Amino acid sequence: MKIAVIGAGAIGGLVGARLALAGEDVTFVVRGANLEAIARDGFKLIAHDGAEEVARKVKATDRYDEVGPQDIVILAMKAHQVEAVAHDVPKLFGPDTVVVTMQNGIPFWYFHKHGGALEGSPVRSVDPDGLVAARIPAERVIGCVVYPASELVAPGIVRHIEGDRFPVGELDGSSSERVNRVSACLTGAGFKAPVLDDIRSEIWLKLWGNLTFNPISSLSHATLVDICQFPPSRELATSMMREAQAVAGKLGIEFRVSLEKRIAGAEKVGKHKTSMLQDVEAGRAPEIDALVGAVVELARLTDTPTPHIDTVHSLVKLLARSMADQRGHVRLRELA
Repeated sequence: MKIAVIGAGAIGGLVGARLALAGEDVTFVVRGANLEAIARDGFKLIAHDGAEEVARKVKATDRYDEVGPQDIVILAMKAHQVEAVAHDVPKLFGPDTVVVTMQNGIPFWYFHKHGGALEGSPVRSVDPDGLVAARIPAERVIGCVVYPASELVAPGIVRHIEGDRFPVGELDGSSSERVNRVSACLTGAGFKAPVLDDIRSEIWLKLWGNLTFNPISSLSHATLVDICQFPPSRELATSMMREAQAVAGKLGIEFRVSLEKRIAGAEKVGKHKTSMLQDVEAGRAPEIDALVGAVVELARLTDTPTPHIDTVHSLVKLLARSMADQRGHVRLRELA
């Protein structure tokens, strides 16, 4: 299979390296230090037991027009970074190319083949101008939910921390040849990639925790276990999750895990910093719109009150703006 992985961060690097080690024809579309490292040395994967493997038979480029048509294109960046590459992604398309979306949160394609009154509605929080939907047709998309945890420890080097599940699904719930081909490809690389007949329910199950614990942690600088064991923050998380469950319910989603079990699962993770908290501590723009803003948007579309989610969303958006202002001030000082 000819597979292009756009982005070689923690997840893109893990997936691309494992696919290459399994014998697939992998091209990383990357920039900067990652591009230089992969082109020079291949991609190193450090397993959770410390074992190291290097995928040397990989290609790396920052020029989309050099790659050619692919069987599979994997979008492996965060949701707010997709728009920046959307213009170039079609350069990788052949007649049967599929696009596997590996973003957390509500995706731009959510209402494509959804059915009901909201069929075909855009999700403005993640695709404000409709650019992504226009350049990456939902007809090509295979949905995917990312469960592994990994980290990019240096350019071209990823450490796999834990987890191996990448459930996939057609947007209409069908079991097509192409979704089974994607599943087989990921399975051959050592992942668990079951084909689901309701990928949206799986998206909501992961989002249930992300939309709650990520913003709370970024505002409080607390780890998962701290949030769960401090009664006021546990109560806030519970209220947010109940509101999200009400929104999802109006969209036909049923959670296969109870709210209490979902919180208990987060508590068991222990002293873990969420990705949003890590971004805040590193001074990077936090991923807010797909994880929280989109839920607020869907709440308005379904006439569902979400006072706790709305409040936390407002606060974390203010935090992001303050961080952006601070970065601007730093750049001005550097130029002075």
